[in-house]
Amino acid sequence: MVAISLRKVQETAPALVDLYKSAGVSLTKHGLDGQRAAVYLVVDYSGSMKPYYRDGSVQALADRVLGLSAHLDDDGSVPVVFFSTDVDAVTDIALDDHHGRVDRIVAGLGHMGRTNYHLAMDEVIDHYLDSGSRDPAFVVFQTDGGPSNRAATERYLCKAAVLPLFWQFIGFGDASSKQFDFLRRLDDLPVPGKRVVDNAGFFHAGADPRKVSDAQLYDRLLGEFPQWLVAARARGIVRPAAP
Repeated sequence: MVAISLRKVQETAPALVDLYKSAGVSLTKHGLDGQRAAVYLVVDYSGSMKPYYRDGSVQALADRVLGLSAHLDDDGSVPVVFFSTDVDAVTDIALDDHHGRVDRIVAGLGHMGRTNYHLAMDEVIDHYLDSGSRDPAFVVFQTDGGPSNRAATERYLCKAAVLPLFWQFIGFGDASSKQFDFLRRLDDLPVPGKRVVDNAGFFHAGADPRKVSDAQLYDRLLGEFPQWLVAARARGIVRPAAP
């Protein structure tokens, strides 16, 4: 059973109905019907991200993540972390207040800095632990470039592998850019040499992420999540699935 019904989405966020339906198809395809998870969105607020805020790509991603979250989490909102040199904002985007929400958030933010992934990761970890959730967490982590501190990012990811959090990185920008080489390597860090389970995925959404179809985006977001759930349950990191 879905966390939030289609009728509820129709009543509170009619513009997201198609996204909700598309997410449902992908969840079924990946064997995730009835799965519960706390969904997070982490968004790059570095200077090079200006075009993606201006053209609506960040808002579009937030809407898509919200459509997915409605199947996995019943609170109707997604915690969102905006980061650059530091953590710029920790807030949420809700079904009943999603339209234009990204613009309203960034209007109150300051200078767009660099990309310190590990600070945003730390914020998500703290938020999840403080929430007391017993469900696993699915973290969509968007960026348009590599981190300022690669060693810290790898260290945080490897240490977080013992927690019930899966990190799905998504890149915006030129696919040929060397900026994404680090994320590809991060995705392939050895198990168990570096981490107890493979707790991350990465895919590239291109220079115009809005052109990626909803179906393709959801399939790629969810591509490695089921395998992580199996591995994490086997290691006792995630509770066994309910019968």
